[in-house]
Formats: sequence, C-alpha cells, structure tokens
Amino acid sequence: MSKDIYESPLSSRYASPYMLHLFSPDMRFQTWRRLWVELARAEHELGLPITAEQVAELEAHVTDIDYAAAEQREKEVRHDVMAHVYAYGLAAPSAAGIIHLGATSCYVTDNADLILYRDGLKYLRGQLLAVLANLAAFAEKYAAIPTLGYTHYQPAQPVTVGKRATLWMQDFLSDLEELDHLLSTMKFLGCRGTTGTEASFMELFDGDEEKIDEMNRRIAGEFGFAECFSVCGQTYPRKVDSRVLNCLSSMAQSAYRMANDIRLLQHDRQVEEPFGESQIGSSAMAYKRNPMRCERINALARYVCVDTLNTAMTSSLQFFERTLDDSANKRIAVAEAFLGVDAILNIMMNVCDGLVVYDKVVRARVMNELPFMATENIMMDAVKKGGNRQELHEKLRVHSQAAARVVKEEGGKNDLIDRICADPAFMITREEVEAILRPEQFTGRSCEQVEEYLHDVIRPLLAENADLLGEKQELSV
Repeated sequence: MSKDIYESPLSSRYASPYMLHLFSPDMRFQTWRRLWVELARAEHELGLPITAEQVAELEAHVTDIDYAAAEQREKEVRHDVMAHVYAYGLAAPSAAGIIHLGATSCYVTDNADLILYRDGLKYLRGQLLAVLANLAAFAEKYAAIPTLGYTHYQPAQPVTVGKRATLWMQDFLSDLEELDHLLSTMKFLGCRGTTGTEASFMELFDGDEEKIDEMNRRIAGEFGFAECFSVCGQTYPRKVDSRVLNCLSSMAQSAYRMANDIRLLQHDRQVEEPFGESQIGSSAMAYKRNPMRCERINALARYVCVDTLNTAMTSSLQFFERTLDDSANKRIAVAEAFLGVDAILNIMMNVCDGLVVYDKVVRARVMNELPFMATENIMMDAVKKGGNRQELHEKLRVHSQAAARVVKEEGGKNDLIDRICADPAFMITREEVEAILRPEQFTGRSCEQVEEYLHDVIRPLLAENADLLGEKQELSV
C-alpha cells in the first residue's frame, strides 16, 4: 500500500479482515453483479425475452471485474452504476443488452447496502456473544469477591467484582436484543423502478402485477430476505440507516461504559487490562502501565456515537421519492460505523479475556472504607445493649468526621474503629468490631444475583449460540 496518500486508521490499524472485506469494492461490486444476475434470471423465468444462456454468461462473470474499464467509463458518463453496467457488458457481451432491464440505480446500490448491513450485523452478533461469554467467565470467577461500590464515584456500600461485571453484561445483552430485533425486521428493497411505482415493469410484463410481485419475491429470497418493503420511493427508507447506526451506537455506548469503569479501577490498581510482556506504557515513564486498550475503545466509541448524527440528519432531509445528498455521506458514515464497532468489540473481547483483578488491593480499598459503612450495624448492636439511638448517632457523626480529617488532611490511616472502641457509650470490644468488619457481610445478594443471572439468562443464551463462540482476539497494534 502506498504511504504517500491518506489511509483510514480503521482499515490500517483497527478493523478485522472480515469487516474490511465486507465493505471492500470487490464485495460491493460483486454484489451488484449478483443482483443483476438474479434480476435477469427472474425476468427470464417469468417470460421476458432473456435467454438462459444470457443468464449463465452473466453468472460466469460475477467476480472478474475490470475496474480500469469501469473507472474510465465513469469519468466519461459521471455515473458509477452505468459505468459498471458497461464493464459487465464487456465481460458478458451476449447479455450486455439486457443487464439492468427495468431497473434503476438504486436496485443495485440500495439492495447491496441492505445485504452488506445485514451480514455485518450478523458478524457483530457473534462478537457480542463472545464478549458476553468472556464476561460470564469473569463474573463467575469473581462472583463472591467483595469490592467497593461507587455512587457519584464516591465510596459506597460494597458489591462484588462479579456483580459489577453483570451490569456490563446487561448492557451488552440489551444491545444483542436490539440487534436481533433489527435483523428480524430488515426488509429488501426489491426492484421498484424510478419512483417506486414499478411502472417500467408494468410495461415489461404487460400489466401482470402478479409477475411483478413474484419477481421481487424471487430476488429477495435469493438473498435471504423474507419480504420487501410494502411501499417505497426510489430508495429504501433512509430510516433504515438511522436504525442501523443507532444499534451500532448502542454497542459503542456499552463498551464505552465498561472501558471507562476499567480505566477508573486501574487508577487504583484494583483491576488492570491485559499488558504485553514487551509493551511500553509511556515513552518517558518506563514504569507506567497505561490502560491504552480501554482508552482506544473509548476513542472509537466516541467516534461511532457522533457518527450516528450523519444518518439521523440524512433520514430527516430526504425529500419526496429520491434525492442524492445521502449517497456520498452514507458511503462514509455507515461503513465507518461498522468498522468502528467491529474494532471496539475486537478490543473488548481481548480485554475481557485477559482482565486482571488484584484481590488484595481490592480488599484493602474495601477495608479502608468499611468502618464508615459498618457504623449503622455498630449503632444497632449498642442500642440492643441499652444505648440511646440518637445519642449514639451524634457520637458516630463526630467520630466519623474526626477520622475523615485524619485521612484527608493528615494523610493518616482511618482510625474510626479505634475511636469507637475507646468510647464506652458503644459498649463494644475490638473483637466484636472485627467480627462485624467482614466485607462479605455487606454485599447483600450480590453473589446470588450473579449466579441467578448467569443461570437464568446468560448460560442458556450462550448454549443456544455455541456455534458462534470460541474466537479469541489478538491485537495487531
């Protein structure tokens, strides 16, 4: 590849070979030719003056595209579809006169896009499932390990490491459900003519409407679509593009949330993304282990989320039966959203597969904050022994603030428990306090929730899709 012209980092650094091939010129233009083949075949079978030999010749030349001829022709006619009709005719001269019969450009451009988007979504579905499988294994392993909870990013009641992972999983599962709904409702454009009225086919088929419907059913079926849009203009509704990118954006949002959590936890050395043996964390500070994979996820996810505005605006601004201000935009916006989410999920699979938990650091962070959280239990025990609840509450407030000052202003150790044990009002010994200060007592049903979620929701899903699992991701950069 030439290095003196711009190349997209999505293709040179991030996206998978599968997704790069899916949105390649070869795939696009071969799909155009496959659409022309099936149009000709349906027209032949339904009685139009097209021979089986012409269909066979078209079929024999789906892959041997003369790009030079097409590009030269496009310079002359300023029309990419007609340029490729011309190049196809050179390869299949006996069929040159019947290629694209009755169709408009959107027959190949729009139907090809729908095919590529569907196949891209199916591939991303497998990646989503792989992320869920990796997170399920992680959640199961750490289901019972207490960790500090955070609300407002301030220390809060403990949860477990596995329970937090289920929150990430739930987001991805929501994305999978949305993706499945989108796939189940995707329709084919079919061949509807210049303004969606099928007027050209009414002429070709002498007004036989059943043959027109059958032609569209046959073509749609050949490409795996159950039905066509009931009504349309020249194009499929650009609302489809917006729906597709909203789905992709949702995946990016989920990945962003999880990656951001990991970055915050890595700051405290509680959790760490995978780090290669030869990896350099900083060009200046050799000791550093920066969360570059999660940072890359965040960077790409931000791009995908913003990219969604392209299809929202395009969908909003399509007027009447067709306008062309969608074309140049969607060629970039939709393809890059797919490549971006592909890259995001590749990295996420890698991160989830090698996520490291530093158990002792996690526990130390809990224990540093647990005395504050245990005060209510201590107060209740003292009340049972005859103490006054209101008086004890006030003492706890005073002791807590004093302990907090030691931590915040002096940089000292949390001495709240020492203060409580030294106060006769609480009638409690060090041994009794330590019995209370067990993190496992403060995580509620976290462990049980993990097990129930895995058993009831995730494991059945993974078992149902076992044929799509097993892929591991190694990053090239």
